[in-house]
Amino acid sequence: MATTKPKAARNPRVPENACTAEPFVPAHADLAALREAAAGCQGCPLHRDATQTVFGAGSSDARIMLVGEQPGDQEDRQGRPFVGPAGKLLDRALAEAGVDPDETYVTNAVKHFKFTRAGGRRLHKAPGLRETRACAPWLAAELALVEPELIVLLGATAGKALLGPSFRVTGVRGMVLEEEVHGRPQRLVPTVHPSSVLRAQDRETAYRGLVSDLTVAARALA
Repeated sequence: MATTKPKAARNPRVPENACTAEPFVPAHADLAALREAAAGCQGCPLHRDATQTVFGAGSSDARIMLVGEQPGDQEDRQGRPFVGPAGKLLDRALAEAGVDPDETYVTNAVKHFKFTRAGGRRLHKAPGLRETRACAPWLAAELALVEPELIVLLGATAGKALLGPSFRVTGVRGMVLEEEVHGRPQRLVPTVHPSSVLRAQDRETAYRGLVSDLTVAARALA
């Protein structure tokens, strides 16, 4: 059953046309406090139509952080990341690659579901650079608290959120990159978003490619 997001009062410090989550991110907060604060985020227009904020999930001691694009329909309804078809496929691929689920923290670059309506259905609509930048303070706060040994970038939106708008998955997927992210060195492994596997004409080949990339991530921590 879908839960209704809290109707937070507008933050008087935030201009009506502002597009940043920064004023909503509490300082010196743990993950639980961040999650609670994110429930009332109005840092971009996406909060108006989404059911609720979908924050990250996992331990603050996680060795791997997996960063996706945005919540989907099921995630928006349930309030948890990667619980829909793409999430189930990701779970299977992680297990096959030898990644311990207890050592992962999963989140998205954008915390609200962006969609367009087609009849009674809500169809995914890719977030733009404006929304990704608006949500960046939440992702930065998660990274600072979790301090993962490795970040897995699930798709282009995640890569652009952390490495800049020129990022492309093609050519670097399945490679261990060493880049500076939010002022500190990080190791990252880019791969495709699991939803792209579900859309692929040759789904088995696409799935095997995802598993191969995740195996690189698992070995990088060995």
